[in-house]
Amino acid sequence: MATKSVVVTGVSTGIGWGAVKVLTARGCHVFGSVRKRADADRLAAEFGAAFTPLLFDVTDEAAVRESARQVEAALGGAALAGLVNNAGIAVAGPLLQLPIEEWRQQLEVNLTGVVIATQAFAPLLGAGEARVSNPGRIVNISSVGGRNGNPLMAPYCTSKFGLEGLSESLRRELLPFGVDVVVVAPGAVATPIWTKADETDTSRYANTIYAPALERLRQYMLTIGKAGLPPETIGETIHTALTAARPKVRYVVSPSPMQVLMTEILPKRTLDRITGKRLGLIEG
Repeated sequence: MATKSVVVTGVSTGIGWGAVKVLTARGCHVFGSVRKRADADRLAAEFGAAFTPLLFDVTDEAAVRESARQVEAALGGAALAGLVNNAGIAVAGPLLQLPIEEWRQQLEVNLTGVVIATQAFAPLLGAGEARVSNPGRIVNISSVGGRNGNPLMAPYCTSKFGLEGLSESLRRELLPFGVDVVVVAPGAVATPIWTKADETDTSRYANTIYAPALERLRQYMLTIGKAGLPPETIGETIHTALTAARPKVRYVVSPSPMQVLMTEILPKRTLDRITGKRLGLIEG
């Protein structure tokens, strides 16, 4: 990957920032997307010549395609080594009372945004009419919540379940070009996405049966956020996904691997009861 170029979306903080830190330290040039000029300037100062900021929101197709043209010009005919679809948001709330516009925003950012970025940058990876000699890879950042649906997190989990299916279908569609698609599924990571739980207004649900469970969930998210993995750990896994000679199709990185294993092997009805009791949705 030395001197190779990678596009990473959503790099202002968290996993995206961790990916930039690791990849630039390993000799890569990173084109990283942010939505604010202040973040672009801050990151450019932090990472220097190894980093080029791109200004776009992943839901803005015109802006994403313009950035792809900028990257293509900067590459000067060279191929892009990787695209890391990381940008995302987390919407919480009981599904029956959730405002539909929030549901749409969740899917627009976490799913449609991935499709927009992939369509724009995939040709630079080698997904074109002619197969290139050294095609790049796509790394999609999912979550352990991409295979285990948590109550009151239906919008987020739905987007990540969808991303898992999108990734598998896309990986097979890109077989003719040799462009691989790898999923990285983090558990709790010490990023602002968790601390934002403290800023979430749940007062609209105060008169529903979900109010106590939402408060428990909020406290739980704050706790695991503080105990989460450093973003650089996920950055290392992203580097592995981009560089391994025979990468796995899915990497799980969690501070609680046994908990992840239990969600995979326990019967779903058993998990229903455990989760329901933990959040107070059913009597213990």
